[in-house]
Amino acid sequence: MNAQQQINNLREELHDHNYRYYILDAPIISDYEFDMKLKELQSLEGAHPEFYDENSPTMRVGGTVTKNFNTIAHDQRMYSLENSYSKDELLEWEKRIQRILGDVPITYTCELKYDGASISITYENGHLVRALTRGDGFQGDDVTANVKTIRSIPLHLRDGFPSKFDIRGEIILPLDGFAKMNEERINAGEDPYMNPRNTASGSLKLQDSAVVAERPLDCLLYALVGKNLPADTHFELLEKARSWGFKIPAEAKLCNSSKEVFEYLEYWDLNRHTLPYETDGVVVKVNNLQLQEELGYTAKSPRWALAYKFKTEQASTILEEITYQVGRTGAITPVANLTPVLLAGTTVKRASLHNADQISKLDIREGDTVYVEKGGEIIPKIVGVDLSERPAHSIPTTYIQYCPECGTELERQEGEAQHFCPNYSGCPPQITGRIQHFISRKAMDIEGLGAETVELLFKEGLIENYADLYTLSRDEVIPLERMAEKSADNLVQGIAASVNIPFERVLFALGIRFVGETVAKVLAKAYKNIDALMAASVEELIQVNEIGDRIAESVVSFFNDKKNNEIITRLKGYGLQFSLTEEQLLNQSDILKGQTFVVSGVFEKLERTELKKLIEDNGGKVSSSISSKTSFLVAGANMGPSKKTKAEALGVPIISEDEFLDKVK
Repeated sequence: MNAQQQINNLREELHDHNYRYYILDAPIISDYEFDMKLKELQSLEGAHPEFYDENSPTMRVGGTVTKNFNTIAHDQRMYSLENSYSKDELLEWEKRIQRILGDVPITYTCELKYDGASISITYENGHLVRALTRGDGFQGDDVTANVKTIRSIPLHLRDGFPSKFDIRGEIILPLDGFAKMNEERINAGEDPYMNPRNTASGSLKLQDSAVVAERPLDCLLYALVGKNLPADTHFELLEKARSWGFKIPAEAKLCNSSKEVFEYLEYWDLNRHTLPYETDGVVVKVNNLQLQEELGYTAKSPRWALAYKFKTEQASTILEEITYQVGRTGAITPVANLTPVLLAGTTVKRASLHNADQISKLDIREGDTVYVEKGGEIIPKIVGVDLSERPAHSIPTTYIQYCPECGTELERQEGEAQHFCPNYSGCPPQITGRIQHFISRKAMDIEGLGAETVELLFKEGLIENYADLYTLSRDEVIPLERMAEKSADNLVQGIAASVNIPFERVLFALGIRFVGETVAKVLAKAYKNIDALMAASVEELIQVNEIGDRIAESVVSFFNDKKNNEIITRLKGYGLQFSLTEEQLLNQSDILKGQTFVVSGVFEKLERTELKKLIEDNGGKVSSSISSKTSFLVAGANMGPSKKTKAEALGVPIISEDEFLDKVK
């Protein structure tokens, strides 16, 4: 047998042993025997570098050093999930999807919600080619070298897989492995890690993959995305993925009713602590993939899935002082400064009190013993007061009347939960907050410029708004504290480079209230350039898909402000991108402007997502449900009968895929 055959045979054998050990939990050789075979393969590969394979089992030991993790766009967006905290909220979710789907039978897949670092792994022709972190959902960091060291992630697949797809899951650190890592750190005189989730997430961004390989990371996978997937239901896809070599948790269950879903929730709420890893809830998904497509997505989340969060861990501590923060929009947030307390693996010193109503509702006072929990297991919040521990001379909290930063009298508009400082152009935290938002990674992403430097530039009178950044010179910034020549060069160069940031991110960077990343993309696509958007009325804006009254009014108000217009004029002069590029405008038109479409069924020529994109690219609006405002129902095969019935009852024209395509020729 020649060297190449030996190498190939060993690779196949080790891949198989890996599958038996990590996926089937049924090894047929000892760890020692496995290690000896791996060393034999390493030796052969070292002697014959011409037979290099990026997915060889020897890649598990790491050794690749990554200085910079490149940011790459996801082929398909990674959405976040809407959270629920009660069975009533779950039932309301079920009613919402039934209203859209009609009287079709719905089954659900229930899966535990794993507490780790989200990952998206791309496979082509059965081989792992790329692994990206979730990032902002649209793009993530390339951590392929580190992910390849995780032994439960297959480097190449067994038979039956699609030619290309992404699989998504959570990189986790099992509790036993986490405890062992901390024991070793303590014995070495080092501080222990705080919790498994943060340690797993941090491991993915270590520069040396050999260090990652030493950590007992695991990966639990829960979703496949791609075209022409070989199943009709989510649960079937999980079963197939398991057969291809993926570690799909056995706890996933198919439920035929909300009653069975509730039984699943109750069981795992009681038994979750028996698991070898952390979980904070259950994800409930509509099982049928066609129904998932029918339901679609909101701006942030799939309509067909919901995360049910278990009751969170609580701790009690003393509220020492209430202070007030001013945000970039002028919103005032009261903050509870607490005696430090350990909660869910992290030390909590501060918690949001949200607004005056929340303080009044709970009668929260300085000196109180309060109950703290993490909202959604992330943001600490106060949920109650131990009145039996209240000091004898306790004084009720009086909410502030004046801005703690500029002294302006606060306002509270009807229907608003928060108080606001109206001093838009003169309140320092609002000014610096807007500039900090402008330079942030998801907005203008200006390298060499951070929040502290913004504060310093403002304090020294060098900037008063984000347009002033583009007038800064190297000589002006060098004298600043902690600013060396190289730092000054990086700052000025970073600002100059930001003029190439695309229009939708510039629009987000402007800091218009209620205009987040997703809304900015929608508005940029709908209006093509800043001038058209500035001229739009509230009535015109609400015709755009996903734009409601509140967003529309905020956009019009922003552009009605003379100072904002002056700043935009200056930014135009500095060369910032205030229109879509020719490439982005290609194949776009206003042919369908003012028309609303509902898309239902399976289509022959286009994927449903492609069809919806065509509608939006040509100025139309896509809706998930039929109403009197619907212009057309585009009907494919296996369309829900309730949609057809409702369309006929309302007199909504039903057109085929070909008839629709004729409209956009």
